[in-house]
Amino acid sequence: MASFTAHSTKAQASLASSQQAKLVSARPQRSTVRCNASLPVSLDSRQLNQAVNRCIRVSRHVATRSSRGQRCAVVAMAGAKYDYDLVIIGCGVGGHGAALHAVEQGMKVAVIEGHDIGGTCVNRGCVPSKALLAASGRIRDMKNEMHMKSMGIQVGSVSFDRAGVAAHATQLASAIQGNLKRSLEALGVDILIGQAKFVDNHTIKYGLPGRVDVGGQVTAKDVIIATGSVPFVPPGIPIDGKTVFTSDHALKLEWLPNWVAIIGSGYIGLEFSDVYTALGCEVTFIEAMDKIMPGFDTEIARMAERLLIKGRPIDYHTGVIATKVTPGVPGVKPVEIELTDFKTKKVVDTLEVDACMVATGRAPYTNGLNLGSIGVETDRRGFVPVSEKMEVLGSDGKVVPNVYCIGDANGKYMLAHAASAQGISAVENMLGRPNVLNHLSIPAACFTHPEVSFVGVTQEKAEEMAKEQGFPLGVAKTSFKANSKALAEKEGEGMAKMLYRKDTGEILGVHIIGLHAADLIHEASNAIATKQTVQDIKFAVHAHPTLSEVLDELIKSAHVTPPSSSSNSSAAKAGAKQPVAA
Repeated sequence: MASFTAHSTKAQASLASSQQAKLVSARPQRSTVRCNASLPVSLDSRQLNQAVNRCIRVSRHVATRSSRGQRCAVVAMAGAKYDYDLVIIGCGVGGHGAALHAVEQGMKVAVIEGHDIGGTCVNRGCVPSKALLAASGRIRDMKNEMHMKSMGIQVGSVSFDRAGVAAHATQLASAIQGNLKRSLEALGVDILIGQAKFVDNHTIKYGLPGRVDVGGQVTAKDVIIATGSVPFVPPGIPIDGKTVFTSDHALKLEWLPNWVAIIGSGYIGLEFSDVYTALGCEVTFIEAMDKIMPGFDTEIARMAERLLIKGRPIDYHTGVIATKVTPGVPGVKPVEIELTDFKTKKVVDTLEVDACMVATGRAPYTNGLNLGSIGVETDRRGFVPVSEKMEVLGSDGKVVPNVYCIGDANGKYMLAHAASAQGISAVENMLGRPNVLNHLSIPAACFTHPEVSFVGVTQEKAEEMAKEQGFPLGVAKTSFKANSKALAEKEGEGMAKMLYRKDTGEILGVHIIGLHAADLIHEASNAIATKQTVQDIKFAVHAHPTLSEVLDELIKSAHVTPPSSSSNSSAAKAGAKQPVAA
């Protein structure tokens, strides 16, 4: 960059400042460009323009020759007016995915993280919980003598080390956290430590409470909010971290209660019931809805109840809420839980258990961002409102320029991989390449034994859509009992179901419960994402014998019957609607 030391008139100084700003704006930041043009001490406007233009030509020449040409070109759009092209507040799976994609697109990126790289998923969620499920699943299998004998295997007494199982989860989280951090550093992403808050839509302050040596202020052309979420604890439930706790505490597996009540029967509650019962605990579910596993397809939930609850030391109360919980003392005093009817609001029962785990979902971590400084208000639950392009919306409903929000903080789909997909979509949109993520194509999975997975809508929702829109609904089903690989594993319990339009072949939803269901769902989710129909994937070939043939059978059993052109013509002439097939 040229160094201007000119003694000139006010007009010349003003012009010099203006031209310098243009030069800086045009400069590719990631190239070391220095203009050696000799500038006279006193400049008139013509000479100044010529000198500046020479520097700009040098800058462009270097940018063209640079092996980072794409990177330079993108950075030049933002210019040196900002410290970064993109600053991401929060570095969980969503922030990490956005950062990687932004760097790939040639952007200069920084992440601001106030806790741990990897966020909830890596440190307190998906990753350590899967480690516990993997270990406890092995223990469950080895304790199942009947299952082992059916394959000619005899197993002696099975024991386990609780601390060793817990250490497996901790070590896995630590290893993956380190991997994520190193991947960012290797790509040149700056990691800034602290809790962030907005000054304006281009300026972020960050720091840690009580630490004057940590923090600062940075500017960016674009900002992504990726602050994630924390466990939601209903009113009246004091958390002591020992006898009354959330999933964050449960992952540490500091002790194994003989009897644990789990408030909520969603993904988190189901997975921990799998862990606890495999390790010898009894479980009681407390569910506010009228049925267990309310977020699942009804038919899948019924089979899940048979496979994951009945036959295990688990019972449940539905249609009730825990209005009062009194912590106990491990091994000394029980936890008392007051149950109130969800509809009548009358106390109906009191439970005494060894421990109580609160698994009632998660709440966005958006406090302290100073969103008011950019004209943004969260909804009553704390979620940041966004457009379909992940652009943050102000209190007036209009887009706040250059600010995006992804992941749990916006509440659209509170899954780690959804956050990553939203981050990539946000980067595409800020680069002027319009991208709208189809959230119905995002798969979800519950890593119990056996696993449950789904993508798209439930059968209940599909039936509503068919009735409202007037199309024939197809329902295809198949069983794991017909799959050679599942039978070889002695794991034939399970089913798969596909919901589709019989007139067009559009896939509306797929639900699977069975061995490795979480791995099988992606063929269906990718088909929905790429708008492939049943006809498009009907002739795909699957290796034999593999579990993937469950999907193969499911797809082949679907039958599409497009309305004939003559029928359409006749109906159009008669002014009548096509009948909806049963």
